[in-house]
Amino acid sequence: MEKREQLYSGKAKSVYGTDDADLYIMEFRDDTTAFDGLKVESLARKGMVNNKFNAFIMQKLEAAGVPTHFVRMHSDNEAVVKRLEMIPLECVVRNIAAGSLVKRLGVTEGMDLTPPTFELFLKNDALHDPMVNEYHARSFGWATEAEIARMKELTFKVNDVLKKLFRDAGMLLVDYKLEFGRFHGDIVLGDEFSPDGCRLWDADTRKKLDKDRFRQGLGSVVEAYEEVAHRLGVPL
Repeated sequence: MEKREQLYSGKAKSVYGTDDADLYIMEFRDDTTAFDGLKVESLARKGMVNNKFNAFIMQKLEAAGVPTHFVRMHSDNEAVVKRLEMIPLECVVRNIAAGSLVKRLGVTEGMDLTPPTFELFLKNDALHDPMVNEYHARSFGWATEAEIARMKELTFKVNDVLKKLFRDAGMLLVDYKLEFGRFHGDIVLGDEFSPDGCRLWDADTRKKLDKDRFRQGLGSVVEAYEEVAHRLGVPL
């Protein structure tokens, strides 16, 4: 496969065209950002760890019946993915209260949420990714009613699969965000699933093993990501 021009460069990933109109190459960089890009660092090995972690998770989800854009690994920090028409929404599930939910609602961090909550956010850095609802999504043409229903269905299916996967490895899946796109008319999971886009705590100590270590200046960010990978059996 021929890697061609860079099409997009985000906070931590870059996307390149290929000689196949249906496929891209997605590069995971070592860049790490927080607070809408106000805090930025380069952390050695992070791109490699997230790429291999994402490949492992995407294959687990595919095996469970969740359609994803992941095709195969391309290199240590690159993956071949399907070319999606991305929907500008983030689907967020929260199993335990943390992060912005605690700030918004004044609830206690660590509270179990039964049932888990589902939230939608508009992907817009300039507006700081505001929370929206399904009526906004339909009214502004971001997604149809059927597409929203499918995204919600798949997001909760991911929750069923990954809560058990992490729990069996001694971790709690606190919350996470997913992004979806259209591929030949079907809704497909895109972007990535890594400790950059979810919260993971040790089940016994509640030690944070995710990007909150970077946000909160706790240190050992990549080491925590590697610990999660090792617990799951991800080959690094």
